[in-house]
Amino acid sequence: MARRLTPWRWAVLGLAALYFLVPLAASVVFTVDDPDGISFDAYTKILSAGGFVSSLLLSLELAVTTIVVVLLLMVPAAVALRLGAPRLRPVVEVVCSLPLVVPPIAFVAGIVSVLKWGPDHLSRTPLFQTFVAIQNPSFPVVLVLAYVVMALPFVYRALDAGLRAIDVRTLVEAARSCGASWPQALVRAVLPNLRGALLNAAFLTLALVLGEFTVAQLLGYQPFAVWIYNVGSDQAQMSVAVSVLSLLVTWALLLALAGAGGGRNRTAPSRG
Repeated sequence: MARRLTPWRWAVLGLAALYFLVPLAASVVFTVDDPDGISFDAYTKILSAGGFVSSLLLSLELAVTTIVVVLLLMVPAAVALRLGAPRLRPVVEVVCSLPLVVPPIAFVAGIVSVLKWGPDHLSRTPLFQTFVAIQNPSFPVVLVLAYVVMALPFVYRALDAGLRAIDVRTLVEAARSCGASWPQALVRAVLPNLRGALLNAAFLTLALVLGEFTVAQLLGYQPFAVWIYNVGSDQAQMSVAVSVLSLLVTWALLLALAGAGGGRNRTAPSRG
């Protein structure tokens, strides 16, 4: 049966490859097309383009901060949910899935309403400076807060899948019986067994932040995705070239993640 299905599998794989590779090849051809022949000016001029480095660094800073915040929130919550309140799991799952239901436009409209309401009603309180600080253009904390909410569905699914694959209760009880505190049991017993899930959550959050456009554009900030859009209005070839490079970097990160998970799986039996 497996041999008879092999040609169909190759056919499906070939169609999937065409679906992804043909648009990518067309984009590459567009970036190197020149009236005088093939030119790589669209790629060589990326680093010297105005705003490229600053927007990329801003997106990376936002991504790292978002990953740290969302993992600090969700890892203890997911472990506590698994150990002490399994009946609340459907409630938490629904709450974490809400960002997939709420349209980004409506989400940004709510953020803008809150940001406008704060200075009008809190101008004589210490919280006024907080509203000003989180909108600092050099590092907009408001974007981090928005990205944390948007990353909740992906992070929760990744962590939930990782926790399902291990016996969390036994690990925690064993660590506690050896004299470890609850934080030590979480860090030394649970987290090492969640390395794959943590990597998946971090990668999904990184991809989300690097590719997010709507929230940042409507709030008036210029991270990497917004910079690509702005450059495309004047330099279409450079905009597509940056998008191609971004896609290749994302694929490289995904392959590195798969390699790290595969290396862990190969070495696991030898330790037993």
